[in-house]
Amino acid sequence: MRYAIFFAPPADDRLSVTASHWLGRDAFTGGALAWPETSQLPPEQQLALTAEPRRYGFHGTLKAPFALAPGRSEAELIAALDEFAAEIEPFTVPEITLQQLGPFFALVPSWDCPDLDGLAAQAVRRFEPLRAPLSETDIARRNPERLTERQRDYLTSWGYPYVFEEFQFHLTLTGPVPEEMQGLVRETLEHAFADFIGKPLVVETVALFHEPGRGAPFTVHSLLPLGGTSTRKIA
Repeated sequence: MRYAIFFAPPADDRLSVTASHWLGRDAFTGGALAWPETSQLPPEQQLALTAEPRRYGFHGTLKAPFALAPGRSEAELIAALDEFAAEIEPFTVPEITLQQLGPFFALVPSWDCPDLDGLAAQAVRRFEPLRAPLSETDIARRNPERLTERQRDYLTSWGYPYVFEEFQFHLTLTGPVPEEMQGLVRETLEHAFADFIGKPLVVETVALFHEPGRGAPFTVHSLLPLGGTSTRKIA
């Protein structure tokens, strides 16, 4: 069992609904969804290109997936998340855009957002005492030879190489896209997410995702409001 602290909008939020249909899976229910009828990609191509983000569900990473440290419990994690969410006030990312990050596509802030960076940094630090150290196999999966020295240090110290100065918030929409398909995929995504590109993103919830076993799909365990404005919602 692994857990992760992610940003995710509520299940009935229009962005959540649109992204879940794009990925072909609802992380709140775990159920498969039909792809948008307007997609310009053949279903088998969209299935392949969204395989990796579909397993995780629509989200933005705050604290990357981790196993609980020996002697720590899920109840402790939930209590820590309740406290964490209650201490953070909701905020708005002024604008998001579609961007290509290496070979994959994601929705990202159009410019730096200190509130978002601060939320992620606090999450990394707050839940670190609950995280089990990475195994040698886990470290190898990150291809440390391809990381910078600072990223390797962060991987060892915090369980994830892209934290603090290395952090870039992103809502992943595809896995790696072959170069010859990138133009078509960009055009398809621009159409599918036209209602959200160039618009604000309200950050008013934080989610606990869980993975029952390595390689299994992640699902939303619970969704908490920032600022403690309402009770925790169990997925």
